[in-house]
Amino acid sequence: MISATVGRGVLLGAVALSLLAVPARAATGEADTPAAAALPAPDPVGLAAALRSAVDRGAPGALARIDDQGRTFEAARGVADRSSRRALTTDDRFRVGSVTKTLTAVVLLQLADEDRLTLDAPVNRYLPGLLPDDRITVRDVLSHRSGLYDYTKDLFADSVSGFEAVRNKVFTYRQLVDLSLKKPLTNEPGAAYSYSNTNFVVAGMLIEKLTGHSVRTEYENRIFGPLKLRDTFYVHPSTAIPGRYARGYLTPDQGGEPLVDATDQTVSWAQSAGAIISSARDLDVFYGALLGGKLLSAARLGEMERFTPVDGTTAYGLGLRRRDLSCGVSVYGHTGVVQGYYTYAFASVDGSRSLTAVANTSNNGKVLDALAGALEAGFCGGGAAKG
Repeated sequence: MISATVGRGVLLGAVALSLLAVPARAATGEADTPAAAALPAPDPVGLAAALRSAVDRGAPGALARIDDQGRTFEAARGVADRSSRRALTTDDRFRVGSVTKTLTAVVLLQLADEDRLTLDAPVNRYLPGLLPDDRITVRDVLSHRSGLYDYTKDLFADSVSGFEAVRNKVFTYRQLVDLSLKKPLTNEPGAAYSYSNTNFVVAGMLIEKLTGHSVRTEYENRIFGPLKLRDTFYVHPSTAIPGRYARGYLTPDQGGEPLVDATDQTVSWAQSAGAIISSARDLDVFYGALLGGKLLSAARLGEMERFTPVDGTTAYGLGLRRRDLSCGVSVYGHTGVVQGYYTYAFASVDGSRSLTAVANTSNNGKVLDALAGALEAGFCGGGAAKG
């Protein structure tokens, strides 16, 4: 697809927004789906306001990109690097944190499509003796219903000292699982939703056992390559982000303390639960393809979208979140938190519109809440509820 820049630009404060327009469906002759037609137009002013609010509340920078059936809305505010003061752009790469979980789930669901995995089989069938309860199934792991304790609660009880202790450490998957198993199960397997990074460490182990390849190889062969994700990498245990990227800054627990540059880290404490690097464009492409039915069979995508309520506005499927917005629209994707970065990456139910929003800080709830406004602007348009 060839993109052409429409001859208009909008400058709002320090936020530059651009609109690129090539109607992809018109080019292919496809008709708009009912779900796509029902969405209100994105609200660029509201998008800019959400990013401005994130920066005002403590993020060095914030960015967002919307892909909408061939049109692209982009916005960025603030800096990518506090030392050089380089402006943040929507082309900058960043650590996606738990958005990784969706990609990990897709690989396992593709293996299920290939009859190499049964979702309702015990994990211990494939990884004998790993878990303390044979009732824990692959589905339980992917839906956070296993009861496996989240070891990161102990690692990061103190944000900065916990991070510095693991910044350059390299863990094996088994070491991370063993950290979890020091604590009892939080609930009976399958009984309740309880978010735990341990689940997606186990998922990574399953991928490597069933394929005989590293998770990196499987991500590259099954997702990065086929979707031509040019900015997406799994570099563990390297600490470097390839190419042009935004530096990430961890907010200390104590107010008034300076931000900690957390950019360089192995992310070995997360691996298949949170170590992927990407860009806003690539995440938009990924979620558009996933929800558009290009990565999984209809049956597997349906299972991925079998949601368990989490709270009044969110639910969780298999490595996939549903978020219900103020205008009644539900979007599907994942949030990501890793030291120095917050990410929202979501798409409409049919994948025709996708949005990624990022702030280059973490451990700041006010920034996270502000960034959520990008979803409202992106999918609810000018009719979004104003907080």
